[in-house]
Amino acid sequence: MLLSPSSAIDSERPPRVKPNARDVELARHGKFWRVTFPAMGSPCELLLDTDDRSEVQALAGIATAEAWRIEDKFSRYISGNIVDRINTAAGTSVEVDPETAGLIDFAGLLYRLSDRRFDITSGALRKAWTFDGSDRLPDRAAVRRILRQVGWHRVDWASPVLTMPSGMQIDFGGIGKEYAVDKVAGLVREQTSSPCLVNFGGDLAVTGPPGRQDSWQVGRESLQGSTALPVGLIQLRSGALATSGDTRRYLLKDGIRYGHILDPTTGWPVDGAPASVTVAADSCVQAGMLCTLAMLRGAEAEAMLADEGVQYWCLRA
Repeated sequence: MLLSPSSAIDSERPPRVKPNARDVELARHGKFWRVTFPAMGSPCELLLDTDDRSEVQALAGIATAEAWRIEDKFSRYISGNIVDRINTAAGTSVEVDPETAGLIDFAGLLYRLSDRRFDITSGALRKAWTFDGSDRLPDRAAVRRILRQVGWHRVDWASPVLTMPSGMQIDFGGIGKEYAVDKVAGLVREQTSSPCLVNFGGDLAVTGPPGRQDSWQVGRESLQGSTALPVGLIQLRSGALATSGDTRRYLLKDGIRYGHILDPTTGWPVDGAPASVTVAADSCVQAGMLCTLAMLRGAEAEAMLADEGVQYWCLRA
């Protein structure tokens, strides 16, 4: 098991799998059963500590159905869903359901806690930025123009009816994957006492320690990527882990590295952010929230996490 840095604000990354490419594979993985499938642009897996193949098949069906339900509902790439209806409403009001309203409320909390630096309307900035390892920085004037389409404070977020200015869009990419991990882990926990690890692209939760060993062994990916040896192991018995980082998505210009975590108040990458942050918490949503807030604090990331009293791991380039 390897933790790979996923994005805290994932707006600029296109999906790596097509929405209809939904193959599910079941195979023995050492002492465990492993279920693998694609969702939300990420490789996803369940590790189940059981010898009962029929149980694995049933849980695979439950997990994939929930993951794909969340993807179908909240992906900005899928036409006709609630996000698409909001983004194409052209200034007219859209009625939202309680689940969508809950995610919007959570995004609002992150907006306030981050001093306006977490903003689900900031996806427009991907028009200017392509983090492909090159030295191609966007034109500053172009970034300033795009910033006119960004701004949580400009939206009427009243529930259950949402009204956004024409041309502005929302993107749940920064919170959706962690939300899906917790939902799937909760469903698995309701169905079986067999220990399970749910891993969606490096964000994960466990339903309890495996019965055949003291804890789940989770490797921390090095800054050299998944082909290099892990920089360490995390022993996880309960709760969740989330990881955010820019080890794979950055620009390098005149010796300066520009990570893909953008500050929507400036339109430019957060200055001094770690290359990777991993946080342990009771839930994946909580761990992801702390990762997000830490990355957006830049050079003060470690100090913020220490003040929160959580267990964390940071890597700097």
